[in-house]
Amino acid sequence: MLKLGILGLGEGRSTMSAAMASPKWELKMICDRNEDLCRQRADEFKMYEYTTDYNDMLNDPEIDVIAIYTPDHLHAEHVKQALLHNKHVVCTKPFIDDLSKANELIKIAQRVGKKVFIGQSSRFFEPAKRQRKDFKAGLLGELITVESHYHADHRWFLEKPWALEESFKWLYGGLSHPVDFIRWYMPNIEEVMGYGMISSNGKVAGLKNEDTMHFILKASDGRVARVSGCYTGPTQPAQRDSGMTVILRGTIGASQADYHELRYAVTDKTGEEKIVVWGDSTLKHYFRFEGQSHHAGEYQNYLEYFADSIEQNFTAYPDLKEGIGTVALLQALDQSLKTGKPVKIADILKEHNVKL
Repeated sequence: MLKLGILGLGEGRSTMSAAMASPKWELKMICDRNEDLCRQRADEFKMYEYTTDYNDMLNDPEIDVIAIYTPDHLHAEHVKQALLHNKHVVCTKPFIDDLSKANELIKIAQRVGKKVFIGQSSRFFEPAKRQRKDFKAGLLGELITVESHYHADHRWFLEKPWALEESFKWLYGGLSHPVDFIRWYMPNIEEVMGYGMISSNGKVAGLKNEDTMHFILKASDGRVARVSGCYTGPTQPAQRDSGMTVILRGTIGASQADYHELRYAVTDKTGEEKIVVWGDSTLKHYFRFEGQSHHAGEYQNYLEYFADSIEQNFTAYPDLKEGIGTVALLQALDQSLKTGKPVKIADILKEHNVKL
C-alpha cells in the first residue's frame, strides 16, 4: 500500500475521498497554507495529520507520493520540490503555466527516477473509459476525426474578483479538458487555428479574456479535429446536450461519451446502435459530494491506475512529457486567439527550447 500526501485542499478534497476509499492507498498527510481549511477537511474525513508547511510533507520519509492541487503558477516549484525529495508526483491539470520551466523538470525527473502523472480526470470517467475500450477494440475502425467541447453556464464565476483578473483564462481552466481528449486520440497535433471573443455577459462583468472559443486542430497525418468552449451563457438541458462531450468518428463506427451524465452512445462496426446509461451505484462512486461539485470517483480511478504503474513499473499517461505537450498546445491556441493566424506547436516548443 502506497502512502500519499496531498497539497492543496480545495480540489484536494476529492483526492482525500479517493485515497481513503481505495485499498491501494493510505492517506498519510494533508497540507494547505489555510489552517482553517486544514481543520475543515480533517473534521470532514476524520483524518487529523495535517500541516500548513509543505516542508513537513516533503521531509516525511514514509510518504511515497505527493498529489498537488495548488494554483497553476505554483505547480512547477511544488513538483520540483517533491521530486528533489524523492517522491513520485500526481499534479492536477494544466501541468505548468510556463514552458521555460519544462526542461528543468524533465531533467530532474529523469535523474531521480520518479514518476510524474498529470491528473486529467476526465479520461477516468466511466463513459470515457468505455469509449476508449471500444476504440482500442477496433469497433470504430480507423479514426477519421474527433470533436469535443466543454460548455457550461459559469456566470457565477464572474462574481469572484479573481475571475476578473488578467491572469484568469477559461482557455486553460476549462478548455484543457476537451483539448486533452483530442490529444488522447490524436497525439500528433502540429497546428491550430481558432477564434474567440468575450461575450456581452463577460463584457458587462469586466472579464479580461475570452469566454467563447472555437478551434480547429490539424495533425501531422492530415486529420483534423475541433474543440470549443463557451462559459458565460445558458446551456441546453442535459438530456439534449451534455456540458462536456467527446465524439469519435471512425471508418466503420462512431461513439460519444458525455459528462456529467453517465451516458455513452456507440454505433459499432456491425451497424448496431446503442446507448449505455449507468445507474445509482456508479453515480455514487463518481459523485460523493453536494451538487456533483467534485470528481472523487475519477480521482480514485486515476490514483489506482498510478499505483499500479508504480508497483508494476509501467508509464502512467498522461506523464510529464505529455502534460508539457498539452500546455504547449494550449499556448498555441492562446497565441492563435491573439494573432488570428494558425500556430504550429513546434514553434511554441522551439521558443522555449523544449524537446519532447
